[in-house]
Amino acid sequence: MKLGIVSDTHGLLRAEVLPALAGVDRILHLGDVGKFSILQELEKIAPVTAIRGNVDREGPCAQLPETEVVLAEGRYLYLLHDLKTLHLDPAAAKFAAVLFGHTHVPNFYRKKGVLYFNPGSCGPRRFELPVTIGLLTVSAEGKLEANVVLLSAG
Repeated sequence: MKLGIVSDTHGLLRAEVLPALAGVDRILHLGDVGKFSILQELEKIAPVTAIRGNVDREGPCAQLPETEVVLAEGRYLYLLHDLKTLHLDPAAAKFAAVLFGHTHVPNFYRKKGVLYFNPGSCGPRRFELPVTIGLLTVSAEGKLEANVVLLSAG
């Protein structure tokens, strides 16, 4: 299963995001959507699961959940916007991954067997940070492989 991971669009769906997500089975938006129409556009590519971020304060985006759990190939993925608001032990809760945004800084690492993955931001450029999305492949055996896709350099 191939998942497209996006975050921090802040109301801007860049043209280069759509082709970068071609072929994914599902799209996960990790908050700060900005405009509900972005989720509708992403739905044309694949089913979307989205959570709200700190800028999603009004309209339909304000109704998105703060966190979400997604099951992919038998592995549970925990979605939240700001990692600093994580109030559980993902390893103890048997999550395979924690997916988050907020910082606009793309990175991934493992801690206590759990993958932590921030795809960065694919919305308006912030400081000198790159414009990126993430791809997460979950094999039938449950192995997770994270990749950051550079759309535009900082």
